[in-house]
Formats: sequence, structure tokens, C-alpha cells
Amino acid sequence: MQQREDDAPLRSDAQRNRERILEVALAELTRSADAPLSSIAKKAGVGQGTFYRNFPNREALVLEVYRYEVQQVADSAAQLLDEAAAPDQALREWMDRLAQYAMAKAGLADALRKATSAHGSLAGLGHGPVTSAVALLLKANEEAGTIRPGVSPDDFVLAIAGLWHIDPHSDWRSRAGRLLDLVMDGLRAGVPGR
Repeated sequence: MQQREDDAPLRSDAQRNRERILEVALAELTRSADAPLSSIAKKAGVGQGTFYRNFPNREALVLEVYRYEVQQVADSAAQLLDEAAAPDQALREWMDRLAQYAMAKAGLADALRKATSAHGSLAGLGHGPVTSAVALLLKANEEAGTIRPGVSPDDFVLAIAGLWHIDPHSDWRSRAGRLLDLVMDGLRAGVPGR
């Protein structure tokens, strides 16, 4: 359950409202960094008071959309490991989710730049959850013998850094797929006994 800054848990209806606002905000801010907050509230089906209780200003909303998206991607790592037939399948599927996130982040780039211009960078907002997810996936794969030993989360992030250079307005899915297949091939190369 989501917690407010005062550490009081949100009621289930308040949590649903908050998540609905975040989902609508992601779509609207991806379309236009200047999407009116009143329009986001209306499309989310919440009143202005509910909206501003959750997000007192545009910056708070944009940064929370970013955090929310990062956390969704990070949380999916453990779920994929539980569901996949093999750890390397989970890793590859997670990489696809990360690519989708990267394209959403590219769509939010203008809104993120505006929201953080007065307060510095986004450094640290998403690094922890993503690094933890990568570490979990790499460890499971190394233990299963499906990837080469000794790959660190930092190595992995550097290897997939090309995702953030793909134009989200292009045929990004096929391009990201090719890039991530190359990374998986590289991770599998050098596996002992292969």
C-alpha cells in the first residue's frame, strides 16, 4: 500500500485515485509537457481537491509519474522470475519492459526537464530500484548458468544504454528488440560449459 509523506497509509479508494491520476498523467504528459492539470484531473475522474491533495503542483506530479514508472519496471523483475520458465527468459522480457519505459521516459523528457530545471537533475530518482531489479535478475541467471559470470548491474546498464538513444517516434520496438537481442547474446557468450 502506498504511503503518504507523513507515513500514513492511503485508503484503498485514495490509492486507486492516485494511481488513476498517475496513469492519465503519463499519457497526457507524454503527448504534451504542458497538458493542463485540470484536464488530467478530469480525465482521471477526480475533483480538483483530490488532485491537489495528491499532487500540489506540476513538478510534484511529473516527478511522481517518473518514480511510479521506474518502480513499476523494477517491481516486474521478481514477478517475471517467478513466472518465466528460465531466468534468461525473465531477463529478456524485463529488458523489453525497460525499453517500453525508456520510450515513455523519452516522451516525458520535456516535462521532466521543465519540472527539474529549478531543482537539479533526476539523478538518483530511479537508479536504486532499477539497479536492484538488474542485480536480482543477473544473480538468478548467473546461478542458473544462463549468462556469463561476473556481470555487474553497472556493466548491464552500460550495455543497454543505447536504448536511451532510440528515437521514440521511429520504429523503436524492432530497433530496441535487435539491440536487446545483441545484449542477451553477449550475456550468454562465455557461459561455462557452453
